[in-house]
Formats: sequence, C-alpha cells, structure tokens
Amino acid sequence: MRIISGSIKGRTFTPPERNGVRPTTDMAKEGLFNILQHRVALDGITVIDLFSGTGSISYEFVSRGAEMVFSVEKDSVMIDFIQSIAKKLNLSNIKPIRSDAYRFLALTGVKADIIFADPPYGTPGITDIPELVFSKKLLNDDGMLIVEHDSHLNFTSHPHFIEERKYGKVHFSIFQ
Repeated sequence: MRIISGSIKGRTFTPPERNGVRPTTDMAKEGLFNILQHRVALDGITVIDLFSGTGSISYEFVSRGAEMVFSVEKDSVMIDFIQSIAKKLNLSNIKPIRSDAYRFLALTGVKADIIFADPPYGTPGITDIPELVFSKKLLNDDGMLIVEHDSHLNFTSHPHFIEERKYGKVHFSIFQ
C-alpha cells in the first residue's frame, strides 16, 4: 500500500493480512482524488472514512490537507495498524474509531465535509448508507458522500445521487 500524492506521497506500508480487507487500488484512488480536486478544496476539511480497513483513504486525505479524518473500522487489528501508522508519521489529525460503521452513523454527532464509505462488497445494508447519512444530516453544507461498491449496486434513484464513476471493477457513487 502506498500514499499516491500530497505531503506524505510515496510512503509505503505493509498492512496485516486480513480476510475481507480489500484496499482501494491506486488507479481507483487516483480517479477518486481527481474527482475531488475539481469539486472541493481538501485543505482544512473534516472527513469520515467508514469501513476504513488499512486506513489507505484516510492517509490520502491527510496527505492532501484534511484537518481531521475519523477512520471508522470494527476490526481491532486494523485499528491498531491505523494508529501505528498515524503515530509513525506523526499524523495527529487521524482519529481511529473502533466501531461498526452503521452503529457509528446511527450514534454520531460528527458532521463532515466528505464521508467516504468502502464496505466489503456484498455487505448487507450498503444501500442504506446514503439514507443514514442524509437523514441524520451528517454532511456540512455542500458536503459529499462517496460510496465505493461493485457493479451489482445501483444508486441512481436516490434523491441525493449526482453521479457514478467506474475505475476497472471499482464504482464510486457520489451523493450531495
């Protein structure tokens, strides 16, 4: 795993091997951040990274200037990994939270500029994520929700859906 851009560009890490952990590919990360750089200034924003796994997306946001990133992951081994990388790189603006992402969404009062959700493909309830985010008003004004998913899901009928982008087998549905 490597950080592809920003202040800590080029740093590489070897995350622990875990069943079900599927870090976002470099090609998909580059595509995602190309979309974002044309829509929002990343400096000073607050991000919630749901199902953060290795923390790969969290590090990219911090590397590109995010003020605070909440990395939500239920696997304690992965939370320990995120904490160790944050400490190693002196990234005090990453806050790892050990929690089920759905429970976090239901209970949190944190508002974010970007919420990124990358649930394991096939996880029950993926299609509920946009409704949870918008019903709880967890996005700041002009905030975005991005859900990474496979080709079997279609969010186009959701009232906050604005577009879908595809990078190989990775699909990003964007809501605002």
